[in-house]
Amino acid sequence: MRYLVLSSLAAAALAADCTRELLKGVTDSLVAAHTAGDPGLLKPVADTVEYTENFKTATLKTGILSRAMKPDHVRSSLDTTQCATYTELIFATNAKPYVVGVQLHLKDAKVAKVEELFTTTGDWLFNATGTLNWASKEDWGTIPEAKRDTRAVIQAAADAYLDIFSDKSVKVPWGTPCARLEGGIYTGKGAPDDSCAVGIPDNVKLTNRRYVIDETVGAVDVFLTFGSNLPDSHEFRVEGGKLRFVHTITFMDGSPGPGGAKGKGKGAPKGKGTQGAGGFVRMIRGV
Repeated sequence: MRYLVLSSLAAAALAADCTRELLKGVTDSLVAAHTAGDPGLLKPVADTVEYTENFKTATLKTGILSRAMKPDHVRSSLDTTQCATYTELIFATNAKPYVVGVQLHLKDAKVAKVEELFTTTGDWLFNATGTLNWASKEDWGTIPEAKRDTRAVIQAAADAYLDIFSDKSVKVPWGTPCARLEGGIYTGKGAPDDSCAVGIPDNVKLTNRRYVIDETVGAVDVFLTFGSNLPDSHEFRVEGGKLRFVHTITFMDGSPGPGGAKGKGKGAPKGKGTQGAGGFVRMIRGV
């Protein structure tokens, strides 16, 4: 009990020192750094920063932030409770297209941890133009305070979705409509009965979960390990306790992909039936 009280007090103190204005400034600086190809524009940063790319230790000064790329789409979630952010960036018109997800974690009001997860041509169902098209049409706007879900409800909805990959008895709070954006493939058709409950593999563990939650927009991003070794992001929009949107980013690097599809080079899936990318696409499109 004493530990829980101390933990609650520590979380409250962190939240008091971490404002949306602070986090908004940090995410703005992240976008500026990506656009200019200058990691030095990311501010404020701690004296020591833990930096990873696709879940492997990397060097901030020579990583993807050092490549000047202007994003075509940016959306950020701000988590004042954990003092963390998640930013989705789509570089569809860059010479080499990318879809990027970034979790930033602050300590003492400075960025202490940067996790960049990025995909490009050859990764799972990658199509930056398609991703941009569908992402730009969705509404992830602010939810009126009286209608917002709690952090616990938002995380529970995400966890239920992630748990069903290994346990089909899990009850997922599916929303209707609900649309999933996976690579450049979209399950939604703009219909009132659109569903996210399609094309979900069996017997796959989704582990090592790290959450960024923003109650104001009903969003939670989860960085996780898909199966045995795939770096992955699943981001959710939750409305009224039910799933409304799901976005995924999966880096393959030649590893077996979701549903058992195989990688080639940077991870281009191949195969037939539901175990390959083609079969997976047919499954989630319902054709």
